[in-house]
Amino acid sequence: MSTSTHTDSAAAVRAAAEAALTVLPASEALTVGSPVSDPSTLALPGAAVCADLSGQTQGTLAVLVNQELVEALKSSPLGELDLGAAVAPALEAAAKVLGSVPGPGRQTTPEAALAAMAESGTLVGVPLTAGAAMQAVIALSTLTPSTPAPRASGTPTRSTASAMDLLSGVEMEVTVELGRTRMTVRELLSLGSGSVIELDRAAGAPADVLVNGRLIARGEIVVIDENFGIRITEILAGPTADAI
Repeated sequence: MSTSTHTDSAAAVRAAAEAALTVLPASEALTVGSPVSDPSTLALPGAAVCADLSGQTQGTLAVLVNQELVEALKSSPLGELDLGAAVAPALEAAAKVLGSVPGPGRQTTPEAALAAMAESGTLVGVPLTAGAAMQAVIALSTLTPSTPAPRASGTPTRSTASAMDLLSGVEMEVTVELGRTRMTVRELLSLGSGSVIELDRAAGAPADVLVNGRLIARGEIVVIDENFGIRITEILAGPTADAI
């Protein structure tokens, strides 16, 4: 890895960490530290949420948090809260700065996350500290380019139609989304019976249709017998259809 490549990656991850800092749950004000690439200096007791990136920057993005936040989410007044959901806004904010979109988050240990990221590409991490103590880490592992092995002469190729036939029976999760909102942990804990949550969608606006988290269409809500349904009004394709 060249010095210039490392410098560019470090600057990008630091900018991503500064964006994530504004939405990462923390009991104390955090400060962005200096980017480092040694996994042993980034590991901390706690948990990690990793997501694969698609877009301008490709690789793996991770948010590592300390054990204090993990325990706080486990013993909240509303019961155990999901760590992935709690740090998802930080992942999204960091990915946006990198010109990318994060895929579904997966939870693991900081040590396992850093080891896998260092093995798969070029790892750079930025510690987030409170005083002298490291409270969290924003880490990025960009993919190491590799050259695909040449196909041997005479090796048969499977047609696109045949390949799709193999996948035609695979089940996929379809979600209809009316809208979204962002809330702090404090706002979430203040919810009670009768609370109203305002969404980022105007009344009457079309709902989004997502397949495995990827926006593919929009439509209007209808009632079929006693069940809700959706009438598709717009199919999104190509660069317009995107993961959200």
